[in-house]
Amino acid sequence: MAIPSFNYILYPLLQNIGKHGEVNLNISTEELEDFFKLTEVERKQLLPSGNAIIFKNRVRFARLHLIKAGLIESKQRGFVNITDAGKKVLKENPNFNNVKYLDKFPNYLAFKSKLKKNQDEKKKSQNGEQKNTSEITHVDEQTNEESFEFAYEKLKEETSIELKDKLDNCTWDFFEKLVIDLLLRMGYGGSRKDAGKAFAKTNDEGIDGIIKEDKLGLDIIYVQAKKWDSDRTVSRPEIQKFAGALQGQRAKKGVFITTAKFTKGAIEYTKIIDTKIVLIDGDELVELMMQNNLGVSTVSTYDVKKIDSDYFIEE
Repeated sequence: MAIPSFNYILYPLLQNIGKHGEVNLNISTEELEDFFKLTEVERKQLLPSGNAIIFKNRVRFARLHLIKAGLIESKQRGFVNITDAGKKVLKENPNFNNVKYLDKFPNYLAFKSKLKKNQDEKKKSQNGEQKNTSEITHVDEQTNEESFEFAYEKLKEETSIELKDKLDNCTWDFFEKLVIDLLLRMGYGGSRKDAGKAFAKTNDEGIDGIIKEDKLGLDIIYVQAKKWDSDRTVSRPEIQKFAGALQGQRAKKGVFITTAKFTKGAIEYTKIIDTKIVLIDGDELVELMMQNNLGVSTVSTYDVKKIDSDYFIEE
């Protein structure tokens, strides 16, 4: 089955903790993976940032809401235990699969009220007047952390699409400058003056220019750049031609940059030759531009905080 949403984890987690009385959350998580019959892929599926496993993140989020409702508690780091209120719920066996069930507990309503009050105050401070706001405690398929990360990925994807459009419509002269700027941002080319000479005429078919690998110029990299339509492909013959040109220069390293894509044959060819050729297609080019802030700018930065559980453990 698919990874269950936060809502569907709530009651099974409460049952699991009730079965043990007190249990390490990691053990509960492993048992819930079996309970939901998750595949190995689903058990390891990560958030877009790669910083957390989706299922474990949802279990942790369910734990938080059950604690706020007073059904479980945590007296030591990593462990949770059932409360009397939690035992009563299990005895009633409501088998709830929605966070709204927790509204019947005063502590949970107080928790939601405080969150909404904080949100309303921030809205009022930002807009200068009170406005109606939806409850930020509403939870659907994703936790708040997941929603944040997937929204970030969506914005990143939209920006990537815009960048690809810009590359498709730019002139060759501009693309030449863009490649130089990118290599410079990545630490190649030495000075800006040296980098600017990268695409000087080499009179060698198959090579567009050369650029220093480091500021001291201990080694150089030969560059081939093709500004093709993004729906075109660079095939093996093009890479063979580039490799031949490198051999003619007794060069050991080359970079082939294109706005298009490489065929499987082109990629496989670079793995069987002695010369080191790095292939950068349109998608990777856009990714490198974003990583090195080339053609894009940072609009906002969010510093996400998490509770340091170690700090609150009393000796």
